[in-house]
Amino acid sequence: MQLLGCDVAALNTVQFSNHTGYKQWTGSKVSAEEISSLYQGLKQSYLDDFDMMLSGYVPGAAALEAVGKIAAELKERAETRPGSFFWVLDPVMGDNGNLYVTRDVVPVYKGLVGGADLILPNQFEAELLSEVKIVDMKSLGHAIEVLHERYGVPHIVITSVSLSHPDHPDDSLSVVGSSMTSDRKSRAFKIVFPAINCYFSGTGDMFAALMVVRMREAVCGTPGLLERDSWLSDNEVDALELPLAKAAEKVLASMHEVLAKTAEGIEGTMKKAREGVARNGEGGGVVDEEKKGHLLKSKAAELKLVRHVDSLRSPKVEFRAVKM
Repeated sequence: MQLLGCDVAALNTVQFSNHTGYKQWTGSKVSAEEISSLYQGLKQSYLDDFDMMLSGYVPGAAALEAVGKIAAELKERAETRPGSFFWVLDPVMGDNGNLYVTRDVVPVYKGLVGGADLILPNQFEAELLSEVKIVDMKSLGHAIEVLHERYGVPHIVITSVSLSHPDHPDDSLSVVGSSMTSDRKSRAFKIVFPAINCYFSGTGDMFAALMVVRMREAVCGTPGLLERDSWLSDNEVDALELPLAKAAEKVLASMHEVLAKTAEGIEGTMKKAREGVARNGEGGGVVDEEKKGHLLKSKAAELKLVRHVDSLRSPKVEFRAVKM
């Protein structure tokens, strides 16, 4: 977000030594009281003049409620100025059928998503929120309809959808999005793109951060849209012409370029890392070769963002949205 020109006030919800993809870490989770205190500190110094908010991983129901209160306050303050505040909510709960937050977080998210302008669940999280089991494109479309109709969520992007379908080759993934009409009907699109055979951590965070920037950029391209509630386009705007679709295309272009370039350098990075471990000793008593391999590969697969700024700022858009 900063590389793309945003002034960011970051409130960390964890203080970890490294991301959890390493399967081992030290550190602590931030409490609800600490989150509220940090926000109060911003307010007292007149640093709370935000026009967008992005919320991601929050450990625990109480901390999530504190984040929700911040969003509610900012939305209430903007009530007299439609479009002046936009909340992007990534409801981080789990993936591949497994929760990695406590069970009591789920109902809190269900209570919060109706206040968000754009939500970014993955396939599993969309199932949790909609209570629709996604097994094919029809059930996926139904889940989107439920999220629009039940919660009134204006914009939805479901990330990393993996379904068997004629236009979804086995080595591909898709992103599915929708902006609702004034009567909460979906305008759904999908973007199919090739998967990269490597496990990366942080892709969801990268996607969310880029969506914040690209959504605003796309909305600014339509006169007057920035002054509308939730930046919702007129009903007659086609799904493929939605700012959400244009934003998602550009985000995926950056994602694919950065991930591909990261993957290209993994073997060389791992070789250097192994040489470094050999020179400096095991450091912490790591002796199991399988574990060592996982840790070194996790390091090698760290997303190379700063090294590929051009891919973030000016990606080549290859994967286009199509109607569902």
